[in-house]
Amino acid sequence: MKKDEVPQDNSRTYGGERKLMYAVDNDGKYTGVESTGWEVETYATVAAVEALEAQRDAALARGLAGETSPLEYHMFDKRMDMATLTSSTGYGAWRVKRHLKPAIFNKLPDAKLEPYCEAMGIDIVTLKSLPKPSLKTDLES
Repeated sequence: MKKDEVPQDNSRTYGGERKLMYAVDNDGKYTGVESTGWEVETYATVAAVEALEAQRDAALARGLAGETSPLEYHMFDKRMDMATLTSSTGYGAWRVKRHLKPAIFNKLPDAKLEPYCEAMGIDIVTLKSLPKPSLKTDLES
């Protein structure tokens, strides 16, 4: 992309900030150019966040029904997926999947839960619990 073609679409996801992008200048060399956003990137970002929010809401419903552990809700609430959570905790995917089972999760000692807390920036009490749905439930929206 040429320097004068860098998008300047005033993206709402940038919150008024700018992002450094690289483009080719008049001499054919790469140079840094600030961008206020790109409409296509905004659409993709918003779609990804909405997908994670839908996964979070579904995990909350399953958690309240006793079908999954609170870990799944918190994973999506912190905008993580299985790969992100496994890499940030050091646990293998098979272990994390086991920890999503309420019977297994509820027996885990705090020492086994601590890597999840550190990865998600929450405490043990929060990790072990689910939020209460509001009167107009989070599950309906």
